[in-house]
Amino acid sequence: MRVYHLSAECYPVAKVGGLADVVGALPKYQKLLGIDAAVVMPFYDRKFTRENKFDVVFSAVTLLDTRRLYFEVLKESTNKLGFDLYLIRIPGLLDREEVYMYPDERDQFMAFQLAFLDWISYSQQSPDIIHCHDHHNGLVPFLLYHSKLYTRLAHIPTVFTIHNGQYHGVLGWDKLSYLPEIDRAQIGLLDWAGAINPLAAAVKCCWKYTTVSPSYLHELTINSNGLEYLFYTERAKGSGIINGIDTEVWNPKTDPMIPINFTSAKLAQGKEKNKEVICEKFGLAPDKPIISFIGRLVLEKGADLIYDSVKRSLAEHPDGVNFVLLGAGDPDLEKDFLALWELFPGKVGVFIGYDEALAHLIYAGADFLLMPSRVEPCGLNQLYALRYGTVPIVRSTGGLKDTVIDFGDEGGYGIRFNDITVSDICYSVSRAVALYQNKKHLQFLRKRMMDLDFSWDRSAKEYITLYESLKPVI
Repeated sequence: MRVYHLSAECYPVAKVGGLADVVGALPKYQKLLGIDAAVVMPFYDRKFTRENKFDVVFSAVTLLDTRRLYFEVLKESTNKLGFDLYLIRIPGLLDREEVYMYPDERDQFMAFQLAFLDWISYSQQSPDIIHCHDHHNGLVPFLLYHSKLYTRLAHIPTVFTIHNGQYHGVLGWDKLSYLPEIDRAQIGLLDWAGAINPLAAAVKCCWKYTTVSPSYLHELTINSNGLEYLFYTERAKGSGIINGIDTEVWNPKTDPMIPINFTSAKLAQGKEKNKEVICEKFGLAPDKPIISFIGRLVLEKGADLIYDSVKRSLAEHPDGVNFVLLGAGDPDLEKDFLALWELFPGKVGVFIGYDEALAHLIYAGADFLLMPSRVEPCGLNQLYALRYGTVPIVRSTGGLKDTVIDFGDEGGYGIRFNDITVSDICYSVSRAVALYQNKKHLQFLRKRMMDLDFSWDRSAKEYITLYESLKPVI
């Protein structure tokens, strides 16, 4: 079975968020299970593309309205990622360094989707599944089934995965002319709230859509930035499949990014040694629990509540807790984090930006990981934390609710709270401090966490079962 994954991100080629981790791992695990999976993404002028070898396997011209765009399809030549990787390069449009935030970003992703469809059409390919990830590829299902240019491909099933339903990629109707000839009777499939909505179009047109956790599948019907009714009416097409993690990359026994490797059998020593490195880096006392935050500094992640939560928690536990914060995003929130560092030297450590090695070190050495998310479709950070024996402190939403059981409940191992408030966060921090004092119980929970299976093996099998369910109608 030949499957193409279309994505704007893929680790380690280009990563902004969890989308990259998923697309960098899922195809690899599908290959191990006998699926001929490949990733197709835009070309970015980044470290990975500069340091690796690519072969041009196809070139042609696609049209974006009246613009003739020359494009090349490049294939990574050494199978470095464990699956076929294809990059679509368009000079002046898809050859830049950053993934997002360009003023013509909509044009970039429209051109990418058209170039992909032209490639598989002109080269007479017939993949068994086209698996589109997020709104950047949301027009592909519509074009496959309702554009005369791609009639030969109209039998191919499409699966659409929603990694974050808050972002739709909305386009003005002036962009309609950018598309090839379409069946005008079906133009309503593109529309939502008076605009072209790629995410809505994908949900309407794909054969099946998935969310990255079962709880998020339901939550989209009550919180999806205006698409709630659509997800309610299309809910029969949806499935919730929890993301996995790449246990080859995220393995405390072999992780080259952490100073001291460890297993569950040597958990206490491993955590202690890595914690000492963190404390030395930020000037913290290693005898106190470290509560960490790793993530984008945006409202969606609850980052706006961390400043007040840290101040209040340090007042409530003046000699009993340290905080380490790693993230970037909203400039005002970055200033808040830096202000905490200045206000509480020796108790708070801050790194503004993203550092992959530091993130691994924090997962390995911190005692707790705080995720006060307003929205969390799946979340990977809590899964990384579990893998490294770091207790997650999470709000009960989306994938956090599906993957973390409160240690006060049967079979539990984490800390959960319900309301996105400073009070709930601080109460959870107090529970964490109390748990830290009970070393024996903490070690028991840590070992329980590290024995959990959130690998891609399980999740990849669920996606393959979904693909197989489409075969009778192929």
